[in-house]
Amino acid sequence: MHPSAFVHPQAVVTGNVIIGKDVYIGPGAALRGDWGGIVVEDGCNVQENCTIHMFPSVTVLLKEGAHIGHGAIIHGATIGKNVLIGMNSVIMDEVEIGDECIVGALSFIAAKTKIPRRSLVVGNPGKIIKEVSDEMIAWKTKGTELYQALPTECHDSLLPCTPLSEMPDSRPKQESLYSTWEQIKSETKT
Repeated sequence: MHPSAFVHPQAVVTGNVIIGKDVYIGPGAALRGDWGGIVVEDGCNVQENCTIHMFPSVTVLLKEGAHIGHGAIIHGATIGKNVLIGMNSVIMDEVEIGDECIVGALSFIAAKTKIPRRSLVVGNPGKIIKEVSDEMIAWKTKGTELYQALPTECHDSLLPCTPLSEMPDSRPKQESLYSTWEQIKSETKT
């Protein structure tokens, strides 16, 4: 594990797992390199409650900048560079997701499926519905950059604490760091 990566104390990483630079592994994630291997390249994030596993002798590969959404399952697959796997999606064995693809939330990608680069995939079973636009991949990349900064923030500032019983008067406002997809779409139309 690269020292800049952050694995939450409530995540479980076991066996043959390689974790690159600026990787974030969220609470509840399970990366089981017990039967095969897992390689998580630089700048990836594996969010809360994700599972990564494989059949014996298989290596799961998350290429640079892959973004694995909350609750997703990756089983024996290869995820390309700068890919977004939507929340609660299931990516099965021997699947190859090409670079800069976006897989919608709750999608199921059947075993041995090959998805070409820059594809937008949704549904169960997953179907390619169109090509990922420059605006869509820019939005995805910007969101992933937040997760690439998160490991440093976690190392620098996360401490065990006692929950507050009341809202403090001095509580800072939540700053807006990220434009929603709807905002980005409306900005590109004008």
